[in-house]
Amino acid sequence: MTVGPALSASLTAVGRIMAGACDPWWVIASAAVALHGADPGHVADVDVLLSVADARRILPAIGVELQGGSAHPAFRSSIFGRWTGTALPVEFMADFHHRSDGAWLPVRPATRQSVEVEGAMVFVPEKGELQAMLTAFGRPKDMARARSLAALA
Repeated sequence: MTVGPALSASLTAVGRIMAGACDPWWVIASAAVALHGADPGHVADVDVLLSVADARRILPAIGVELQGGSAHPAFRSSIFGRWTGTALPVEFMADFHHRSDGAWLPVRPATRQSVEVEGAMVFVPEKGELQAMLTAFGRPKDMARARSLAALA
């Protein structure tokens, strides 16, 4: 696993904040690809899936305003929050869905793999599940990340 200093610092902060979570949570997308040891391309932020209950409890405690919906036509969350108190912004998504063929599909990983980053524990979907998730998202950057994961031995 090779992550740059900004991603490492942000993941460490996420691990420390989310240590108080009551429900399973995951880092997904580019940061998760990097944690699996694949090339994620540009990592602009850290995406975290969490439960609605944990979002309502944890996000206000770190000064993150709870928002609903999404500005993106292909994604939505019951609760969305953006934390800018880290080297890279962290986007928290509770009850996250992606749009496919006109239907909203829930994104709920079934697998959970722990990764230690500078003494903090974070969780990602297993490689195959993350690859399938990114493929389902269908955006060019997600497809490139899925191919990068597939290329891992």
